Amino acid sequence: MKILKSLTLGLALLTMSQPALADDKSTVQAFYDFLSNPASEEHVTAFNAVVAEDWESIGDYSGHTKSRAELIGQIGGFGKLIPDLDWSVEEMLLGDGRVVVRGRATGTPVGPLFGVDGKGKQFEILSIDIHTVEDGKIIRTYHVEDWAGALRQLSAK
Repeated sequence: MKILKSLTLGLALLTMSQPALADDKSTVQAFYDFLSNPASEEHVTAFNAVVAEDWESIGDYSGHTKSRAELIGQIGGFGKLIPDLDWSVEEMLLGDGRVVVRGRATGTPVGPLFGVDGKGKQFEILSIDIHTVEDGKIIRTYHVEDWAGALRQLSAK
C-alpha cells in the first residue's frame, strides 16, 4: 500500500509539472523569436514580458553580465547588420527550472561582422544556452555561440 501511495503521489507531481514545463518552453521560445525578429516591436514587447527586469546574460567568466536593455541594443544592431538573422531552436531540454537550448543561428551580414567582411556570404553557427526560469520569467542565461566559426565561414575563399 505504501508503494502505491508513493507511485500515486509521484504521478500526481509529474502531471502537475507538465503545464509548468510547457509554460517554460513557451517563455524561452519567445526569447528566440525576438533574436530572429529584433526590429519587431511585438517581439521586443514579448521578450520584455518573459525576461526579468534584473535578468543577466553571462557569456564568459569576465564577471561582466549583460542586461536586458543591453541585449536589446546589441541584437537590434545585429538585426541591421544581418537582416536575415534567424535563430532557431533545434532542441530544448526542460527540468528543474532550467531550459537548455541547442540553437542554430544563420545569417548574411551586409557589412563587416567583427571586422570580417564576408562580401555577401552566409554563416551558420551552433549556440548552447542555459536559461533559468522562475515564476514564468527568465532570470539568467548562460550562453556560448560559435562566432569564431562564423568568421571562418565569412572569410573563407
